[in-house]
Amino acid sequence: MSAVSDSLVITRRNLIRMGRIPEMIIFGLVQPIMFVVLFTYVFGGSIQVGSSSSTQAYREFLMAGIFAQTVTFATAGAGAGIADDMHKGLIDRFRSLPMARGAVLTGRTIADSVQTALTLVVLAVVALIVGWRTHENLGKVLAGFGLLLLLGYAFSWIGALIGLSVRTPEAATSGGLIWLFPLTFISNAFVDANQMPSFLRHIAEWNPFSATVQACRELFGNLPPGFRTPDAWPMQHPVWASLIWSVVIILVFRTLAVRKYRRAGG
Repeated sequence: MSAVSDSLVITRRNLIRMGRIPEMIIFGLVQPIMFVVLFTYVFGGSIQVGSSSSTQAYREFLMAGIFAQTVTFATAGAGAGIADDMHKGLIDRFRSLPMARGAVLTGRTIADSVQTALTLVVLAVVALIVGWRTHENLGKVLAGFGLLLLLGYAFSWIGALIGLSVRTPEAATSGGLIWLFPLTFISNAFVDANQMPSFLRHIAEWNPFSATVQACRELFGNLPPGFRTPDAWPMQHPVWASLIWSVVIILVFRTLAVRKYRRAGG
């Protein structure tokens, strides 16, 4: 219970900090909004998904991918924030306090999840404005957003490990983004994976990012007409695959990040 209390204190500290620096939230919203507008109006009528090449079909197909990309790209911010605290010596001060070792990282990742949730709300509103619609009940829609937040929380632990492993916030930002671009683009986020070359298609089908995107499309009712679900197990059971991938990532990278934090403290 003391570890939980310590984590909540650190969470509150980070949320207050975010509130005092609103440009952090504003700049975090600019990129996903640009992706929504650009992909919808520039590529909307030229990419075929399923048996349809209509703008509306692609718009609904696209939004799950944009949502998932947004929550994973928050990884760079998480890593940069922790690297900045390390660079300024704030982490050293936390280490001198009688608090749980993992509380600093847990509090940071929870605060990042709150910011990600706010970003998703704004992004969903923008998506509705440009014509995105869901076709399932409210419970399934909320479950889809829950999977997105779980994926974002899992990836924030990757960001935490990166932030503890580099010397400057700039390096953390670069290190947090360089691997995200192939992860998100070699997936089913923006195009139908069935249209990829064979070796890329297999990577996309077993990509943890793709599992969450596919799960959200099913839960939102956004699968386009004539869409053929790949035979790979994660695509046939995307909700379970998304949950398993997210939990495994949390367990692995939380363990590594806390261990790195303790070694740095020693």
